[in-house]
Amino acid sequence: MSAERSVNISLRIPADEYLRVYQGEAKKVSAIDSQGRRISFPVNILQSFVTRDGINGSFTILFDEENRFKKIIKHA
Repeated sequence: MSAERSVNISLRIPADEYLRVYQGEAKKVSAIDSQGRRISFPVNILQSFVTRDGINGSFTILFDEENRFKKIIKHA
């Protein structure tokens, strides 16, 4: 039986701040989820959502029963 869990977050990361990833300065994102809990996750899971303005939107991140990243979904 799967104990998959998810967190919902809203992010607004300007392009110049996301640039720190490419410069090797940033490896993780820290955010507050919709339940008020602080979560930290690898910044590379956001790569497909980067635009010229950075990253902006609401996301659901799915983790497996061992808290390993499974999937991220951007909401319209």
